[in-house]
Amino acid sequence: MQRDLIEPFYGATIQHGPQSDRIYVMHAGASEHGLLAARLAELAIRKGYTKIIAKIPEAAAASFFELGYRREAEIPGFYRNGETAFFMARFFDDARACTAEASAIARILELARQAAAEHRHDPAPGSCQIIRCRPADAMEMSEIYRKVFPSYPFPIDQPAYLQETMLSHIEYFGVRDKNRLVALASSEMDRENRNVEMTDFATLPEQRGRSLSFVLLMTMEREMRQKGFRTAYTIARALSPGMNLTFGRAGYAFGGTLINNTGISGSIESMNVWRKPLA
Repeated sequence: MQRDLIEPFYGATIQHGPQSDRIYVMHAGASEHGLLAARLAELAIRKGYTKIIAKIPEAAAASFFELGYRREAEIPGFYRNGETAFFMARFFDDARACTAEASAIARILELARQAAAEHRHDPAPGSCQIIRCRPADAMEMSEIYRKVFPSYPFPIDQPAYLQETMLSHIEYFGVRDKNRLVALASSEMDRENRNVEMTDFATLPEQRGRSLSFVLLMTMEREMRQKGFRTAYTIARALSPGMNLTFGRAGYAFGGTLINNTGISGSIESMNVWRKPLA
């Protein structure tokens, strides 16, 4: 399947295409909010997409509410001025607007909330080394991502993409066990607004159960806090107990569920937003 495109759109930056069957406003930029909300709907109808999800400043929300969007999640302190980010959704297919997995998602969220009481710092297992990945690691990294994710919203299975983003706005971290990469994660930095997305977690199947994602998350938090980032967040697969418990244990607060949102591992999945102040 052709990958979704990232491109400018009326002052914003959007991702759209058939893989997730949606439009995602990644950055609202300097767009005029009412115009953006309307033009997004026109594009969705023209392309036949069944969802729009727009990450926008709270001040822009009224223009979206007026055109039938609803709020699915929020991240306080997302923007430089302390403003909250709203995730505003509009559906063009009633079936996509609800999920039969709501009870399973709720059970996982309850487990994650209980895990917050276990807040602790696990050291890396004795044979492991935590590293900041370099361009020379890109081939090995891409192989791990290819093994873990049959499909993914961004081309992390391509070494050139990993190398390019390393040089611009993403720091990748890994776990080496006996000189072999076995787990990865990344910090996608919004330097203008001082927020960072903790994302791209992948652990080889035979290495799971060792809390490697938690160790990576703690490492990334420490590094990003030292760089002056103020808010950390993630958009985690809602039906993944491991990732939701990882963020619950790390003291993140639940910010909402994005219903039937993201094409990942061969299907469109709901995603949970978690957030945490770093300063």
